[in-house]
Amino acid sequence: MEKKALGKGLEALLPDNRPKPLAPTQDVVQVALDRIQPNPYQPRTQFDPVELAELTASVKLNGVLQPVLVRRKAEGIYELIAGERRYRAAKQAGLATIPAVVRNSNDEQAMELALVENIQRSDLNPMDAARAYYRLSREFGCTHDTIAQRVGKDRSSIANLARLVNLPKEIQDLVESGALSTGHAKVLLGITEAAEQLRVARLAASSQLSVRETEALAIGSTKPRRTMKRSARTFTDLEERLQRRLGTKVSIARTGKHGRIMLHFFSDEELTRLADLLLA
Repeated sequence: MEKKALGKGLEALLPDNRPKPLAPTQDVVQVALDRIQPNPYQPRTQFDPVELAELTASVKLNGVLQPVLVRRKAEGIYELIAGERRYRAAKQAGLATIPAVVRNSNDEQAMELALVENIQRSDLNPMDAARAYYRLSREFGCTHDTIAQRVGKDRSSIANLARLVNLPKEIQDLVESGALSTGHAKVLLGITEAAEQLRVARLAASSQLSVRETEALAIGSTKPRRTMKRSARTFTDLEERLQRRLGTKVSIARTGKHGRIMLHFFSDEELTRLADLLLA
């Protein structure tokens, strides 16, 4: 069955050099805040309390300047699609209603709108963005190329960030809290054993290691532990060059005059991409 495209009207939420509000051509209505349910597809899990307090103060003074986006769930009941910070600020400011654009959307369209509207924000936590990319890919069948076009980023960034959901939860929490950067997390993905990932991650966070220092630590932890005789010669430089060229982890192992090159992939899409590169 053919995958559905992202919902119609999504262009109003995407970066296309058009300085327009969220839904400029649709009617704005006042909706009672107590009639709006939270968004179950909200990718953002953390809201900066200082920024929210500042927005609340602005709402008290100027009101809500840009309408939120909602959809009807039942008679007189709405569900938030986009604009949760404005919604929260309006509630904290003591408003009874909020300006809203009502859109007829099914569950799939509502999820797409919520994810894309948040993904394109530069301040979205990297783990929240990673989970959003993963959900768009896993639940809607969107390719990384499609997602990249929708949110104005390059495909490799989407693919690399989506892989962060494969890290242990403790490491995801460290990235979410800012104790580790996205660069640190990408280095940790190169370690195959979860226990070793955690060891390196904890050391990097507690010692405030740089990404380069963490990378050196990770390379040391991923050296093959083999009992059979093999050449002492390493191929770190060649591996790094191949990794940059192919956009994935590359391992070279040699025993005597023989050896093998291993290309790592993390999804069917990634395997197809690598095959296309090699067969081109």
